Amino acid sequence: MKQILMSTRAVLLSVVLLFMLAGCLSEKKDNSIVQDLVVKSEVETAVSMLMAIFTRSQQGEMTLDKAKELGAGILRELRYGTDGYFWADTFDGVNVVLYGKKDVEGRNRLEDKDENGKFYVKEFLEKGRAGGGYVEYFFVKKGQTTQQPKRSYVLKFEPFGWVIGSGYYR
Repeated sequence: MKQILMSTRAVLLSVVLLFMLAGCLSEKKDNSIVQDLVVKSEVETAVSMLMAIFTRSQQGEMTLDKAKELGAGILRELRYGTDGYFWADTFDGVNVVLYGKKDVEGRNRLEDKDENGKFYVKEFLEKGRAGGGYVEYFFVKKGQTTQQPKRSYVLKFEPFGWVIGSGYYR
């Protein structure tokens, strides 16, 4: 009886370990699903932070312009994971935040396109204003010189007239 119980435990333990191993392998294969969920959650959190700042402006603690300035400043410095960052563009395509790149911030990016000719900022604005969505495009990773495949999630923040985004390189 004791031997049957031990054998049953060993079999059950083996089955559990196999399921865990299969899950790990599947997770590596479907890593983009996990990355999609992470990047979407991070963008939603950033938008929530902007909403808290906007609410303070509505309560008279600061002007709307000050709220936008504060929101942009925090968003510019906000990070997650090893290299996650955020950007924001106005509904008209003017960049508000892109990790402090002075040659980009303040510039209209509507005509910017990737190496395949995709007008990715136009797609950011379209998907973001439609309630949020993912965009696939090529973009130069910070510290590099060539474009890499990237997938991003974008979401509008109506009170500031911005679309907020973040992504990951594939």
